Amino acid sequence: MINRYNTPVMKKIWSDKNKYSTWLKVEIAASEVLCEMGLVPKKSLKVIKEKADFSIDRILEIEKETRHDVIAFLTNLSENIGPDSRFIHMGMTSSDLLDTSLALQCKESALIIKKKLSIFHTILRESAIEHRETFQIGRSHGIHAELITFGFKLALWSEEIGRHISRWDSIIHSISTGKISGAVGTYQHLDPKVEEMVCERLGLTPASISSQVVQRDHHAEFLNGIGLIGATLEKIAIEIRHLQRTEVLEAEEPFKKGQKGSSAMPHKRNPIVTERITGMSRLLRANAMVGLENVALWHERDISHSSVERIIIPDSTTLLDYMLGKMIYLLENLQVYPENMLRNINKTKGLIFSQEVLLFLINKGMTREKAYAVVQKNAMKVWEKNLDFKKIILQDSNIKKYLSDKDINELFNMNKIMKNINKVYERLNLK
Repeated sequence: MINRYNTPVMKKIWSDKNKYSTWLKVEIAASEVLCEMGLVPKKSLKVIKEKADFSIDRILEIEKETRHDVIAFLTNLSENIGPDSRFIHMGMTSSDLLDTSLALQCKESALIIKKKLSIFHTILRESAIEHRETFQIGRSHGIHAELITFGFKLALWSEEIGRHISRWDSIIHSISTGKISGAVGTYQHLDPKVEEMVCERLGLTPASISSQVVQRDHHAEFLNGIGLIGATLEKIAIEIRHLQRTEVLEAEEPFKKGQKGSSAMPHKRNPIVTERITGMSRLLRANAMVGLENVALWHERDISHSSVERIIIPDSTTLLDYMLGKMIYLLENLQVYPENMLRNINKTKGLIFSQEVLLFLINKGMTREKAYAVVQKNAMKVWEKNLDFKKIILQDSNIKKYLSDKDINELFNMNKIMKNINKVYERLNLK
């Protein structure tokens, strides 16, 4: 990931230093278990733990010759440990080390993401409560439909993020899968108990069965979970972008003192954060697709997945961490304009209550087809002549005989929607 979108915590997790430190952690854990089983002398384990160290520069130097990163790493360890290094990596294959270490890094990054998801979830719920009765026009096809509240929209988003959190817990469990089962997964040179004990020591779940690698459906699920969260963030971002349009201006990204919107037009306040989120979500989905492509490997393993995972897993976790941080900032500082929401509600001169009138006429005995035709006829007059819907339906003889002034005032009462919105809030435990 480029530095522009890197976060310090993710940069550290996916750094070369942490990668090799994690590799060493796995190798030490394996040596400890083998020592407990009597396969590595205690004296040798002591030497290994005291002297095991690596130099990134030296590893890269060795790799130029070996063209194998794990061998380069092990060679560097051997240079530092000495003869007792023969007890390092016993019975293991490279993927035992690589996949178990990757699981640790994925788990670490996933827990960071979970924390930010929880923060974002809380912000959305609190905002939903704050704007519970902030009336807003609901739109379908981009056209004014019926009343909602801004809080209702926020509640919808919060519930979706809540589902992501639930899914994410399952994904964390899945990606936290390690293996120490050898070259083709048959434990030819190590007892399965070694794998169980190493994984337990590392806080991982041992693969119930593997080939040379942990099966890539785990990683595909991880990347698709990331992509799905990104899709929701894009959904929220697109909505805010629309609401910030000059013609709408119901909500707006924060605009800090000293911030510039355009190099040419000093008046501009552009939705740069949400546009950025929209673009980044596309990358997450693309990476998720590659994760699916990585599931099908030749026989017990090839390395077609390996090179791409070195890019897409660090990039996807880092990017999602960045996106969540930006969305937290945005929602905490979102500028909301209730007066503009009311202005827009009134823009169509009462048309948004057409279904109220329609259902009233049906309940009074008019056929649905006739009621629809009568209401639509008057609605079109509003569209075409910019008239007031409430006034013209009172002038329609076909409607007037069914409607009293009291009836129409009730039909056009915005507060009516709160009755069932409150029930939804109760369902979501939003108090």
